Amino acid sequence: MSRKKMKYVIWALAFVLLSGVGAAAGYAAYITDKVKQTATDSHQALDRGEKSDKRVKVVNPAKDHTSVLFVGIDDSEQRTSEHARSDALVLATFNDDEKSIKMVSIPRDSYTYIPEVGYKDKITHAHAFGGIDATVETVERMFNVPVDYYVRLNFNSFVEVVNSIGGITYNVPFDIKEQNSKDQSGAIELKKGYQHLNGEEALALARTRKYDSDLARGQRQMDLIQEIIRQAMSENAIGNFSGIIDSINNNLKTNLSFDEMISYKDYFLTKEGLSFNKMQIKGEGMRKNGVWYYNVQEDSLLTAQQQLRTHLDIESPENQGNMNSFAEDDEQDSSM
Repeated sequence: MSRKKMKYVIWALAFVLLSGVGAAAGYAAYITDKVKQTATDSHQALDRGEKSDKRVKVVNPAKDHTSVLFVGIDDSEQRTSEHARSDALVLATFNDDEKSIKMVSIPRDSYTYIPEVGYKDKITHAHAFGGIDATVETVERMFNVPVDYYVRLNFNSFVEVVNSIGGITYNVPFDIKEQNSKDQSGAIELKKGYQHLNGEEALALARTRKYDSDLARGQRQMDLIQEIIRQAMSENAIGNFSGIIDSINNNLKTNLSFDEMISYKDYFLTKEGLSFNKMQIKGEGMRKNGVWYYNVQEDSLLTAQQQLRTHLDIESPENQGNMNSFAEDDEQDSSM
């Protein structure tokens, strides 16, 4: 395969996202039997089927505006993947006309209604209550937009992907001392400033919650995602496609098919290069019955909802007959 063709198919590394604490893991969808098999092994449908309840018809990422929820899971030996909490949530919308991407980081402690259990709790608990289906349903309700696809990654995948691309260079904003992916306290120490990070160090920086606010943490996670993607598309990383694929196997689940993954390539091959419009949800900490939560500001959430809906082009009534149509939810839940 020529280097030009290799760069063409490496778009999938832009899905090198880890939600686990904000960061990344990825996809390498080249046209090879190995990659197709990896995509097949990683596929896990949602119980609802192919279509979001907030859609009139099934979307096609090759021609429709779509959304993808990136879910980072800490399913270490002490936890099972179905009962693990989501340690990071990033909702991305893709506008097919503009080939543009909007991303919003969802604070893990956001106090919101979880349909799976019928009451409000931290959004991170949705995955522990009902797995990926409960998480998708909760995010759809919180943002009033359809979640068409999800990509669920764990910490192992994040660490291995970063290592497989040779690590990343990043401006660490402060000195940190954090646990590693094995939950060993104080195993990772970093000093403030530009430096080369391996997978464990990048994960620790993405996970840490002790040194700044939830908003700053969310921004840091999205910045790390963008930097990992940029460096994953470099010439150095291209030489290790096989290692990147191996790092994904068994560490990722998604309802995206192989063909649907390929449909996103144009977003990452624009003349301007890959870029995200990154949003934050403002709020403040609160205690309820002795438990700390992140109380989202209503105005900030409404602004994010509006921007995502506009980006998906689901605002105007005339859109109701299109593939991108939005099925309004007429049910009102008094507990929300």
